[in-house]
Order: sequence, then structure tokens, then C-alpha cells
Amino acid sequence: MTPRTIAIDGPAGAGKSTIGALAAERLGYLYLDTGAMYRAIALAALRRGIDADDAERLAKLAREVKVAIGPPTVRDGRAYTVLLDGDDVTWTIRGADVDRSVSQVARVGAVRDAMVEQQRGLAERGRVVMVGRDIGTVVLPRAERKIYLTASASERAKRRDEELRARGDIRPRQELLSEILRRDRLDSERAVAPLRAADDAIVVQTDGLSVGQALEKVLAILTAV
Repeated sequence: MTPRTIAIDGPAGAGKSTIGALAAERLGYLYLDTGAMYRAIALAALRRGIDADDAERLAKLAREVKVAIGPPTVRDGRAYTVLLDGDDVTWTIRGADVDRSVSQVARVGAVRDAMVEQQRGLAERGRVVMVGRDIGTVVLPRAERKIYLTASASERAKRRDEELRARGDIRPRQELLSEILRRDRLDSERAVAPLRAADDAIVVQTDGLSVGQALEKVLAILTAV
């Protein structure tokens, strides 16, 4: 039987969001990208002029704003729609300014506490694919199936470049690579819920794989007896 709770973790740009959304669609499961939730909080902080190091104000913000993630509402290549207090911010949270601040926002303990509470509440319903950086280790340590999706930094920078170019957003490849490496360092070294593969996670390396190939590899793991 297919597991009721599925955790997919991995570093920035590894393809978690895309593969997770497609796997959930194929299985008929609820999909939740927790990284998008933290990006939405980071965007809200930027809009309100809250510094990424101001833990107290960020914690208050995380409790006040409403972040909702649901099926795509526009056919523009999105895997899901993200609403921040009712405003569609699906692509806005992928901006360079959010890229630079999201890891700092996500390492604030009180922010994570607020988000994790929501994430666990959704997972209690079962039949969910939850994607992030600490799902298998912290949010859902008892998830029935755990996958750690990863790729080399250069491969992730290449994919990010292709994603941005498709939307007309051109940035130097070296800048994208530097940002990915910086986020890897921040995510793996933070004191609260650092990025790492759970001991019982199955690691899937996606270098050189198309989206379709990576999806089939993940689905084979999820549906294995």
C-alpha cells in the first residue's frame, strides 16, 4: 500500500517542489511545500521592512499572516498557488530578494514553531506529500516514507537558471551558484532543524535526470511494497 504520509527533503534547487507536486498529483494526495511557506513569511517581512535578524518581530509576523497553498489557479507553469493574506505571491516569493533572506528567516525558532504547528495539523489528515528541509527529521519524524532528493550545486544552479529564463528573469549563472552555496551553508549549519537526510530516508541523486525520470524514480520508491 502507498504510505499515507510522505516526506521529501533536500537542498535548494534539488527539484523537491516540482517532483513533490507531480508525485502528489499522480497519487491523488494533498501537496504541501513548506519552503514556500517560509518564503511567504520572508516576503511579508520584506514588505513590512522587518529585518531578517529581528527574531521577535518575525515570530509575531509568522503568527499573524495567513499563508495558504493550493492547486494551480493560473496556467503559467506553476505547480501550485501560494496566497499571502489572499494575495497571489506564487512567483513573487521566487524573487532574488526573497532568495537572499529566506534562510535567515527560516532559522528563527519561533517562526519554525508557528509553521511546524500548521504543517503537522495538515499531515494529521493523511494522504499528504510534504516537501521541505526538515520534514523527515523534525516535522514528520514518523512519516511512513522519507526521500532525500539532491543534486550537485552546479546542476541546481543550471536548473534555477532555466526556471528564471523561462519567466524572462536573467541572472548570471555564477550569482545563482553562489546563492545556492550560501543557502546550503546556512541551512545545514543553523542551530534549529538543520538540513540533513533522516537516518531512514532514501537518497535520490537527480544529476542528469529529466523531471520525468526523477519523478518515476521517486514514484517507484513510494509505491514499492
